[in-house]
Amino acid sequence: MPQPSTTDRIHRLVPSPAGRTHLVEQGTGPLVLLVHGFPESWYSWRHQLPALAAAGYRAVAVDVRGYGRSSRPEAPTAYRILELVEDNVAVVKALGEESAIVVGHDWGANIAAVSALVRPDVFRAVGLLSVPYAPRGGPRPSEIFAQMGGDEEFYVSYFQEPGRAEAEIEPDVRGWLAGLYAALSADTMPAPGAPDPHFVSPGGAQRDRFPTGRLPHWLDEHDLDLYAGEFERTGMTGALNRYRNMDRDWEDLADHDGAPISQPSLFIGGGRDASTTWLADAIAAYPTTLPGLLSSHLLDDCGHWIQQERPEDVNRILIDWLTRVTSDKSRS
Repeated sequence: MPQPSTTDRIHRLVPSPAGRTHLVEQGTGPLVLLVHGFPESWYSWRHQLPALAAAGYRAVAVDVRGYGRSSRPEAPTAYRILELVEDNVAVVKALGEESAIVVGHDWGANIAAVSALVRPDVFRAVGLLSVPYAPRGGPRPSEIFAQMGGDEEFYVSYFQEPGRAEAEIEPDVRGWLAGLYAALSADTMPAPGAPDPHFVSPGGAQRDRFPTGRLPHWLDEHDLDLYAGEFERTGMTGALNRYRNMDRDWEDLADHDGAPISQPSLFIGGGRDASTTWLADAIAAYPTTLPGLLSSHLLDDCGHWIQQERPEDVNRILIDWLTRVTSDKSRS
């Protein structure tokens, strides 16, 4: 298998339990697997791939099952998180490696965390962006989400009904994505006190609360065209099926109730991201839940799309952490 240089960006399709996983890699050295969230693709790591390659790492960004050029199984149950973990394992093996450092953003952070939790033999360190690690526990997720928002509906509940969110998004994928990206970016999100875009009014749509008229600073028309083109081609169901398996994940991970992740870890959150403010208790619990935590950061005036909003800061933090992980032979 040809190895990329620090300047080459190579696209590959490799076999995985989903069928095939599309990945983009750059650089040589210790393998760093980058896992995106919703609604994104490998392209959300476009700023990290060259930076990690230049720092001496083999950076590999995947299209998660259901996205981009990766396979999209038809069965909704094919998108449970343990299936996605096995895709990650298959990518590592297909690249001729025995282990990797896994880094994820948004849903990718959950996938990365569970990868490290259930396959510590493969994933020797884990980095989490935007979404903190919270061990499995408590009531079924669907029961928790149903109680949020009062008369309004939490977006996760809205996404869980097959076909419902698709009917809102797919007639205007580009406009919906532009609105969501703006709604969760620090420089374009709704002002304090405005209706929260994480909730849906009775009889309304999520996009009713999205800002309009201006893209966030990190997203230009070319970037938006690329994201929109991928989802216009694939549809949204594969991506949304991740939300439709949260109760199944809760059942599948019963043996890991309350379990910590012991490998060396990293967390980076946005100071203006609801994922970090709502889950502040999870961050406070890191001495127990992430006993191997080496580095934790909240970036001021940063929203949800952290590695795209603040790429230079994220790259610096990532590389500093990776240097610590890979230079400490006792952690290998």
